[in-house]
Amino acid sequence: MKEQNNFLISKFVQKHSGIVLGSSKSYLIETRLTPIAEQFGFKDVDELAYGLGSAASDLKNAVIDAMTTNESFFFRDNVPFEAFEKIMLPELIATARKTNNKIRIWCAAASTGQEPYSLAMILLANKRLWSGINIEIIGTDLSDLSLERAKIGKYTQFEVQRGLPVQMLVEHFKQQGTAWFISDEIKNMVKFSKSNLLEPFGLLGKMDIVFCRNVLIYFDTETKTKVVKSVYDILRLDGYLVLGGAETLLGISDLMERAEGYRGLYRSAGAKNNLTALRA
Repeated sequence: MKEQNNFLISKFVQKHSGIVLGSSKSYLIETRLTPIAEQFGFKDVDELAYGLGSAASDLKNAVIDAMTTNESFFFRDNVPFEAFEKIMLPELIATARKTNNKIRIWCAAASTGQEPYSLAMILLANKRLWSGINIEIIGTDLSDLSLERAKIGKYTQFEVQRGLPVQMLVEHFKQQGTAWFISDEIKNMVKFSKSNLLEPFGLLGKMDIVFCRNVLIYFDTETKTKVVKSVYDILRLDGYLVLGGAETLLGISDLMERAEGYRGLYRSAGAKNNLTALRA
């Protein structure tokens, strides 16, 4: 019975988030959903499993929130941030000055905001380089709770100690009790909204850079291929896709190819021949 109920929950989570929960994750289902079951008046997780089919949106969202991995910290794996500052940004600034004076960046799994805020801090440190150019950072996530935290910009002592350089902590955060709040200057550089990678996201518009790190590893191959195709469709010809250091598109999609110099960095296939093309 327990195995059957875990299967129902796993199928529900995969259908609504794309996340594949293997049999080894049974303990996560029990530990993370027990509080949810109690909150919504179910006797236990087994009873919750049978109630998901006709569940209201608030229960569905609570289950997805609980089962979504929201691990994030500032400047996580510094390699992509170094590539952003030294490779992507200078190149796209040069192109933007010749075209529409605009650069759009999407963090597709923004969690509690550390990734887009890290990019904003880099941009602010290089503000003189992109003077006159409109740079937009959009952070999206499936989790309502994570997005709410990201919008507030409130972090614990532990969270600001994970990857955040001391000088940036001093410059961009204010301490209130045991909490640290990010400055309005940085917070105003990022717009947050809810988005599910399983659903169409073309309304976001064309992007110059898409950060989609450590997300595809939770999907099955079919879902990975669909997500990459959707990203490809909104990425400009000279744009960049940034994946996690351990992620690859090998055997998943030939629409994108690895960019030279940095792991996890991809461009549209044939982008080298399109760098002088005007962006639509």
